[in-house]
Amino acid sequence: MAIEVKVKQAAGQSVRRSATVRQQPRGRRWFEKLMALLVLINFLLVLFDWSYLPLRDEYMRLFPAFTTAYGYHVKGVEPHRMTQTYLQTVDRLNEQVAQTGLQSPQTAGLLQNLRQRSEEMIDENPFEGAGKSGSLERIKNRMRDRVGQESATAALNTFWSQPYLTQTGWSNSIAFFNREIRPLLASNDYRGIGENGKPIDRFWRIDIWFIGLFAIELSARILYLTRRHPGLTWLDAIVLRWYDLLLLLPFWRILRIIPVTVRLHRSKLVNLHPLSKRVVRLGVSSIAVELTEMVVLRIVDQIQELIRGGAIKRWLFQPDRPYIDLNNVDEVAVLSHHFTDLLVHRVFPKIQPDLDALLRHSIAQAINSSPVYTGLRHLPGMSQWSDQLSREIANQISQNAYYAVTNALEDEVGAALMQKLIRNFNQTFRSEAQQHEALAEIQALTIALLDEVKVNYVERINEADNDSLRSMTQRLYQIPESK
Repeated sequence: MAIEVKVKQAAGQSVRRSATVRQQPRGRRWFEKLMALLVLINFLLVLFDWSYLPLRDEYMRLFPAFTTAYGYHVKGVEPHRMTQTYLQTVDRLNEQVAQTGLQSPQTAGLLQNLRQRSEEMIDENPFEGAGKSGSLERIKNRMRDRVGQESATAALNTFWSQPYLTQTGWSNSIAFFNREIRPLLASNDYRGIGENGKPIDRFWRIDIWFIGLFAIELSARILYLTRRHPGLTWLDAIVLRWYDLLLLLPFWRILRIIPVTVRLHRSKLVNLHPLSKRVVRLGVSSIAVELTEMVVLRIVDQIQELIRGGAIKRWLFQPDRPYIDLNNVDEVAVLSHHFTDLLVHRVFPKIQPDLDALLRHSIAQAINSSPVYTGLRHLPGMSQWSDQLSREIANQISQNAYYAVTNALEDEVGAALMQKLIRNFNQTFRSEAQQHEALAEIQALTIALLDEVKVNYVERINEADNDSLRSMTQRLYQIPESK
């Protein structure tokens, strides 16, 4: 933040200079794009070098010449001597059969050589050093299936014999070998060890040129920023371009994805603004959900601690404990007065007809169920008399109740009696609760209830609110984006 303030202050010294910064010259835009492409090329080389050994077989199928040259000159990878000699012997055998046939002594000598090399290959497993022992297993399985023998050594010895090749035909057998066995043998390699005792890795010879170029560019940028903005130090300029420092590290090269992303976006070669907005929204929503869960759990834990610490007992049995008043106003009394005034003078007159109807119905039901009225209702006019009586009684009850409450509130003596009633109720409730044994059980049940709330509701916030919060923020952001 302080660095940004320095940049703004330095840029504010000259309006023309700031306008020039906002409107980049065409040459500078091309320079930014060129450097972004160079950074991208370097990162692609880093990815290729990083994946070369695991995906070497795939690269060999796509571009074998380049893969072989890169492995030899950069990674110190070369074909394994044992498997390479094995393939060379098969090539000599193929040439010898073409010249003298299968039954010649020269062919018999080469077949004997291949049988011996097959036994050595199975015993020594030259694929193990490259982590390709599975290739040797595939060779043995394919040879077993081809010859029809359980032993891999016996299957190879049979395959490289004059009777078997004569019976199955040389063309078919060598075609099978070239199609099923040769690619597995050719994929085996050996990586040399350097003087430091580690596998050879000469990628630094390629990467050093890019690192030198990026170092020169960063130095030029720092010099430009410090001269362009006199209030900016060279350390501030380095902090502003912190992501470019990752391009200078000869290790952890995979972190160069950060400057690659920033430069591609700033050079406008790739528009990553929608992606960055979505990433920020996902991060913020996840943090909001986690924070909400933590806050609610913390509140529930605090309530449990207050209950365990006897907060309910202190509230019931220590009414005279000191209480901090911030504004010298009894908020409870004022709120009670306003609530009572609203209820009595505004709400009650409007619901009085409904209350009268309810009371009239209740009184009529009581009169009709009375044994005295049951005997008198057969007399003329008694049915109308019951309706009039219930109506009068209901009106009198509601009117008397309303006048009693209003007079009690307006009369000082009535208000004092009301306060005395409330005060005596609180004291009696505290006294009886103190003598009753159910208070400890109420506290234990309350703590258990809060534990159930945490398990059943609060801890579900993460899984329930996460998706809803993300969908809500997505809808909210889509509204202005669609306009």
